[in-house]
Amino acid sequence: MRYELMLPHQIRRAIEENWPVVLPLGVLEYHGEHMAVGMDTLAVIKTVELIEKERDIVILPPFYYGAASYAVAAPEGSGSVQVGGPVLSPFAEELFYGLLRIGFRNIHAIVHHQTENFAAGMPTDLAFKTAGRQAIFRFLEKERGEGWWGSNTMADYYAGHAQGENVFNWVQVHPLMPATMNGKYPFDHAGKGETSLMLALCPEAVDAGRFGDNTGWYTASAAEASAGLGKIGVAMILDHLREILVR
Repeated sequence: MRYELMLPHQIRRAIEENWPVVLPLGVLEYHGEHMAVGMDTLAVIKTVELIEKERDIVILPPFYYGAASYAVAAPEGSGSVQVGGPVLSPFAEELFYGLLRIGFRNIHAIVHHQTENFAAGMPTDLAFKTAGRQAIFRFLEKERGEGWWGSNTMADYYAGHAQGENVFNWVQVHPLMPATMNGKYPFDHAGKGETSLMLALCPEAVDAGRFGDNTGWYTASAAEASAGLGKIGVAMILDHLREILVR
């Protein structure tokens, strides 16, 4: 369900049943002359919408204003919007803290931007990862008081970890395309892989008539894209989302 359309009784049910709460997270960034600037976020939104048809989840309004950077193209006339990590982190902390206050304990931000080295991190995902941890610490200290971890009531903390009971899993950040897809589907920027994803998920975001207008090396393979290849990538992404978006 879309969070902005939910009624309070539906929110209470989602809390009680521990529905996954999903934040589509991305940027507005130049993706060549042939593709929409919202590609990264659109890929998350469209695949999450497919998962919503299979199971109960809460979809938060998407956040497009991540750290696009100007590494691909200067912003003038290209459409890239850059909001730096130091600005993102306080916002994200307040968002996650607010969701915890509401009662959600199964919160997931899913990002598709600069995630090829997700373990090391890039500005957008690092800002939201840090914010999630800060929000959890802040919430726990409010609810349980300072010294909550050192309390005797937490004596089974490490044993609980072994059973998957980890309060720091209340807020998680994931790449849309996991590392297991490496070598199985093209990971690129505005090339064959991403263009194929958009052809499969959101074809109105691609104008094949503009392939010839591209000049960047990273778009050289875009003309090889196909909806068929995109559907293969979508299937892999859906398998990933099915694993992480569980009650």
